[in-house]
Amino acid sequence: MSCAACSARVESAVRALAGVEECSVNLLTGSMTVEGEVAPDAVIAAVVCAGYRASIAGKAEAVSADPLRDRETPRLVRRLSASVVLLLFLMYISMGYAMWGLPLPFVLVENPFLILLFEAVSAAAVIALNFGFFLRGTRGLLHGAPNMDTLVSLGSAAAFLYSTLVLIGAAVDTAAGNTAAVHAAMHDLYYESAAMILVLVSVGKMLEARAKGKTADALRSLMALSPKTATLLRDGEEISVPVESVKVGDIFLVRPGEHIPVDGVILAGEGAVNESALTGESIPVNKQAGDGVACATQNMSGFLSCRATRVGEDTTLSEIIRLVSDAAASKAPIAKAADRVSAVFVPLVMGIALIALAVWTAARGDFSYALGRAISVLVISCPCALGLATPVAIMVGSGVGARRGILFKTATALEEAGKAKTVILDKTGTVTRGELTVTDLAPCAVSEEDLLTVAASLEWQSEHPLSRAIVACGEERSVRLFAVTEFSALPGRGLIATADGAILRGGNAAYLSAYASIPAEFEEKAAALAEEGKTPLFFARDDAFLGMIAVADTVREESAAAVRALAELGVHTVMLTGDNERTARAIAARVGIDEMVAGVLPKGKEKVVASWRTRGRVMMVGDGINDAPALARADVGVAIGAGSDVAIDAADVVLMRSRADDIPTLIRLSRAVMRTVRQNLFFAFVYNAIGIPLAAGAFIPLLGWELPPMFGAAAMSLSSVSVVSNAL
Repeated sequence: MSCAACSARVESAVRALAGVEECSVNLLTGSMTVEGEVAPDAVIAAVVCAGYRASIAGKAEAVSADPLRDRETPRLVRRLSASVVLLLFLMYISMGYAMWGLPLPFVLVENPFLILLFEAVSAAAVIALNFGFFLRGTRGLLHGAPNMDTLVSLGSAAAFLYSTLVLIGAAVDTAAGNTAAVHAAMHDLYYESAAMILVLVSVGKMLEARAKGKTADALRSLMALSPKTATLLRDGEEISVPVESVKVGDIFLVRPGEHIPVDGVILAGEGAVNESALTGESIPVNKQAGDGVACATQNMSGFLSCRATRVGEDTTLSEIIRLVSDAAASKAPIAKAADRVSAVFVPLVMGIALIALAVWTAARGDFSYALGRAISVLVISCPCALGLATPVAIMVGSGVGARRGILFKTATALEEAGKAKTVILDKTGTVTRGELTVTDLAPCAVSEEDLLTVAASLEWQSEHPLSRAIVACGEERSVRLFAVTEFSALPGRGLIATADGAILRGGNAAYLSAYASIPAEFEEKAAALAEEGKTPLFFARDDAFLGMIAVADTVREESAAAVRALAELGVHTVMLTGDNERTARAIAARVGIDEMVAGVLPKGKEKVVASWRTRGRVMMVGDGINDAPALARADVGVAIGAGSDVAIDAADVVLMRSRADDIPTLIRLSRAVMRTVRQNLFFAFVYNAIGIPLAAGAFIPLLGWELPPMFGAAAMSLSSVSVVSNAL
């Protein structure tokens, strides 16, 4: 495919197939995604009938070890180099001698017809080198889908054929001895234009191919991260195998400085793992037995023994590459406007060229001059710029996002994210860490260590999240637990057990106050802690009050900064939680969130999102299974990367770093990409709106402005290059 008209033709041909629900063709990547119940062979047949070729992506990539390698640019450079050499000879004779009197061999000066013949042969050689334009252009025309190659080949062919007719007339004049007529014919040739058009368009194509090659750098750099070998432990021996040979369940070893070959879980050892390649987070993460590790991350210290859990195309790295590829190959809604224009663009330009030819022939009676105007119209028109305006910007934006740990699943998600008026944040795991921790220790007549020892020993047998938080705090402080007997959990109230003949109790104030006297200052402090969204737990030994421990789901350090950044972007924030209103209000106030909705069940979250959508575009951010319906309902669903697989599958965007401050970053990135797209589309439309009338000669009567065909070809090439360069 060479321009947007090509991609529009292929897309319409495949959409016409029975069973096709959705089809998106990407000019930049040369790829197509098709959804629906349709056989691949039928899709390929439809593409062939449209005048193009296709193959299934996986099979095509299997042919090459590096499917992203830029093979087009070197080929274009070789062809362009030979064309430029021939063009220089042609320009020296046609303009250097005829216009500026530069010297020529005596035999040519004595026989001007040989000069004309040399021009014809040089132009024919350039056409032969660039015959692909003519093949593709003719094929498109025969299939009823003229494209950019059709315009270029028509312009070049018209100039060459007209010049050849003049050459035949000069041959007749030479035979008749009419030397003056042969000299006059030199000024009526378009051979240099026929060749120059092809060369200048090839320059643009070469620069465009180089730029498109750069847009694949993000994917190429991701692929390069994957190690080529892995060290496996088999029968007590270490063996090195290709990473493709690793199977789920294999035990692999990672030494300091080595990259982790596949996704796995650590069986033994501790180490600091640099995950910046996947998450963008530069600080290494400490890992120990039981923790997961991801392919392409680097073990900075420690010796790790791991079991493979996901290999091949199932690894985290492969999923990231697939997401970036899919986003680049999909089509944003804004691209559809350009597609509609592109579908009628080339036929419209051909019609304008014919009108210009007829009008100027009638006005001046000079077919040669009129032909120059028609050729200029054909070669200045640029559907390429329209076709590349969106996909180049989308691909670059997806690559930038991937490097920062922000994965857009589709181009639509990339476009819609920046339009969000409201961001709804799930509290647990998004605004807060989703892990309960001890925040306050308030002992009464005992030390903090004594209070924590009693509490952790009592809570050790409980599976309640509040109990787990207290036990974890005891482990951090290395308190020595003692054994308890007759343990019993009282739902909704607390715990009771016996130790060394004493009865230990722990729970809420209503439960404990029946057995021990709680001082007034502790009740006041408990009320203040509750207002802050914390849960106070009281402890006693027999009838002696020991103190109070507060537990809470702590707010992420970056949450407040993220909410401030969203406010600066003009985005309204809402926090959604199943917690009680007092806890939710305290957290919302601490973070600076505009509104909060508390006590919401999972089904209710989806209804809240639906109600906010009636007021404008909504982005929903969550991490849990219960967030999946709400993520799917929102205009843009954003999953925190550390969340559940269900939430990630339902979302449109995945934040690999699991940080709230990536939310404003993804909105800014979306807005920046769409700003680039609008700039590109504006430039492409304005360029054609000004260039085509200028080439047709609309400004000649008023201002005397005239555009020779070769300058039109140069302008067309520059328009495509400028659009791609702007995106890069």
